[in-house]
Amino acid sequence: MAEKISSYGMPPGTLIHVGKKRMEKVSISLMDYNDKNLIEKNEISVKECKTFADSQGVTWINVDGLHDPEVIEKIGADFNIHPLLLEDVMNTEQRPKVEDFGKYMYFTLKMVYLDGRKRICVEQISIILGDTYVISFQEQTGDVFETIRQRLRDKKGRIRSQKADYLAYSLIDSIIDNYFVILESIGEVIEELEEEVVEQPTRKTLQNIHMLKRNMLYLRRSVWPLREVISYLQRSESDLIEDNTGFYLRDVYDHTIQVIDTLESFRDMVSGMLDIYLSSISNKMNEVMKVLTIIATIFIPLTFIAGVYGMNFKFMPELQWKWGYFVTLGVMLVVVIGMIIFIKRKKWL
Repeated sequence: MAEKISSYGMPPGTLIHVGKKRMEKVSISLMDYNDKNLIEKNEISVKECKTFADSQGVTWINVDGLHDPEVIEKIGADFNIHPLLLEDVMNTEQRPKVEDFGKYMYFTLKMVYLDGRKRICVEQISIILGDTYVISFQEQTGDVFETIRQRLRDKKGRIRSQKADYLAYSLIDSIIDNYFVILESIGEVIEELEEEVVEQPTRKTLQNIHMLKRNMLYLRRSVWPLREVISYLQRSESDLIEDNTGFYLRDVYDHTIQVIDTLESFRDMVSGMLDIYLSSISNKMNEVMKVLTIIATIFIPLTFIAGVYGMNFKFMPELQWKWGYFVTLGVMLVVVIGMIIFIKRKKWL
């Protein structure tokens, strides 16, 4: 359960963690690189980060854990980050957005991933882009950036020869590319549910449909604002964004639109599945009622015959007849057979 902590009523720039505490200790990792050299450090202190503030290459500082205001405040002081920005970093309920502070840019995104139970989890990622550095803040250890780290280690692609804006682009691109993995998983779930809804819908099916709709809502809230963020970065005249990086941002924008279109298609399919489920349940109920009605129709004449001979009047001729019981049963059998043949010819069954 998320901590019931709020910054309402506090002075602007007050560092209060808003959200769920996902790890006990804040962990900081660093990668400083240029075209020739790479320095990688894990579990470092804030003091060590300061030594790379004036690096001649590109410095990527990744902070896992947002619940310690002291750590966030020290990093902000070392890199001259505005207190209001740091306040947004610690608030994990932010909407994806981008802000330009001149000497640095700040953007917030939602990293979406699947947990061990194949449930969709959403984590806030805050990224600060400076002239020679990128600082990323995550709620907990574990992300979708391992391929970027490996490219830096192996010196693959052009990332080692580019500036900090290209690293920021790579982080955004990895987050958005991971949405396709989530959408692929959702597509498989939708296919399974479609078969289940048509063939044998149950109460569990309805629960799964509602859970899927809730997951789609989480995704929609995370993806839709991204279009504005990427569009702003494309149009930005900031010196922090190189012209060459703008071409890559255009590709990211196309991916974002593709994710949104796929997401909307899935939402329509899930809404359609709910209608199919209700129709299937209604048809199933109609089939049951039809069978019960046919059974009742067959027994109506039998009940009539049994009622007549159950009146026990003294002068009923058949009561004293030796074969009366067997003849009555035979008549009932003939009536049942006749009713079944009639129903079959009418194609009611």
